[in-house]
Amino acid sequence: MSKIHPTAIVDSKAEIADDVEISPYAVIGAGVKIDSGTWIGPHAVIQGPTTIGRENRIYQFASVGEAPQDKKYKGEPTKLIIGDRNLMRESVTINRGTVQDIGKTVIGDDNWIMAYVHIAHDCVVGNNTVFANNATLAGHVTIKDHAILGGFTLVHQFCQVGEYAFTGMGAALGKDLPPFVMATGAPAIPRGINNEGLKRHQFDQQQRAAIKKAYRILYRHDLPFQDAIAVLEKDYADDNNVQLLARFCKESKRGVIR
Repeated sequence: MSKIHPTAIVDSKAEIADDVEISPYAVIGAGVKIDSGTWIGPHAVIQGPTTIGRENRIYQFASVGEAPQDKKYKGEPTKLIIGDRNLMRESVTINRGTVQDIGKTVIGDDNWIMAYVHIAHDCVVGNNTVFANNATLAGHVTIKDHAILGGFTLVHQFCQVGEYAFTGMGAALGKDLPPFVMATGAPAIPRGINNEGLKRHQFDQQQRAAIKKAYRILYRHDLPFQDAIAVLEKDYADDNNVQLLARFCKESKRGVIR
């Protein structure tokens, strides 16, 4: 039998693995699927269609899988998909997608999502990210692997945050934040590369030096931005990290922070 507290309300159409623990007064709606090893805290509310993977921890008062906060939403059966081993602290809110975009909100694996974080409709969050308290994603935002959002970070609709990027407390992103780059301020501006974060993820000195040179070409050499990207593509053709940075900037639809 699932470890469901007698005061929890679990819809008969929910699919709950045998060892899932559901705490007092939690509410699990129809169309919710929860895989093994997951713990749901007291007073958490999970609505479907939502799929939650293995070994997640969803703390008290979280609202997960609720309808999107979008005036165009008319009750369509959109989705929320959550992977494995994610931590979602108190009062986190995550909404499902809309039919106007991809129809789902997606959270990957091993993400650390602190209290009061909001992830809106049609967002895609990768793996191993950190969202500090009150970080907020508007709709249609993409957060790549290993990114860190400082407390009270705001991310505008349709923005992207690249791999290993970092925002300081209270940053307000109105454009894309490239991989490896630190940003602070409102509006956010670049402040160098995330050198400490790269060290923690075992980037060696040579890799970090190449990323730093690429950053200087983009932001310090007074080149037109597209020319700077072309320099990176040509001069660092064999460096996967620099090519990741160049490709992100080249494909950006909103433009990158400057």
